[in-house]
Amino acid sequence: MNKILYALISLAVLTGCTESYNIEGTSSISTLDGRMLFLKVVKNKELKNIDSCDVVHGKFHFSGVIDSTRMASIYMDDESVMPVVLENGQIVIKIDNAQQSITGTPLNEKLYKFIDKHNQLDNQMNELSHKQSQMIMNGGNIDNINIKLSGEADKISSQEDKLVTSFIVENYDNVLGPGVFMMITSSYQYPILNPWIEDIMTKATEKFKNDPYVKEYYQTAQENQNRMNGLEPAGPPPSSQQQPTGSLTNAPQ
Repeated sequence: MNKILYALISLAVLTGCTESYNIEGTSSISTLDGRMLFLKVVKNKELKNIDSCDVVHGKFHFSGVIDSTRMASIYMDDESVMPVVLENGQIVIKIDNAQQSITGTPLNEKLYKFIDKHNQLDNQMNELSHKQSQMIMNGGNIDNINIKLSGEADKISSQEDKLVTSFIVENYDNVLGPGVFMMITSSYQYPILNPWIEDIMTKATEKFKNDPYVKEYYQTAQENQNRMNGLEPAGPPPSSQQQPTGSLTNAPQ
């Protein structure tokens, strides 16, 4: 009896330490048909394949078990297609020419609501170039046009900074905070310190600060800053960063 009870307790403990994910995806993009997709995570500072599948008649599927909820990315060859949170539940992905979306699990839905808002701001920023051309064609003064559009660009950038910062702050203690921090900072040529980074780190919880990527990024950025300020011996130039989970454009500077 005791052996059976011990076995059941052991099974419960093992089950509690793992999470299973199931990804069902559909795509209306014909060029994806017949292509292989890879599910990758960062492990020991490197991207590792944990699953792969073919897109067949616009459908693809990943499933597996992980030790905890974590960020991942779907790749086609060496190109990142989209980030995804591997968490318990049925994860539903839709890819078309207009957008990518994920529903079915809480963190994925939260992530893609944020990405949708971020994309809207990106579209507004991109529209300024078209707006400039139209205003010039309509006979507007180029200097006045640039002053006006520069003000609009600053306003959009400010909204974007607030969106990204508030999202990371709200998600310091789950995978989304470090995950989006990684997406943003991966767009930099090398780890740097700027007012946005310092603001994020000043407010950060210990859990966020001790995330492996965040911790290494911040330490390297401080070393780079000290080197540039002449506080450390000159060394080799900072190396460029890998982009393991996709990236967001117009990162806060």
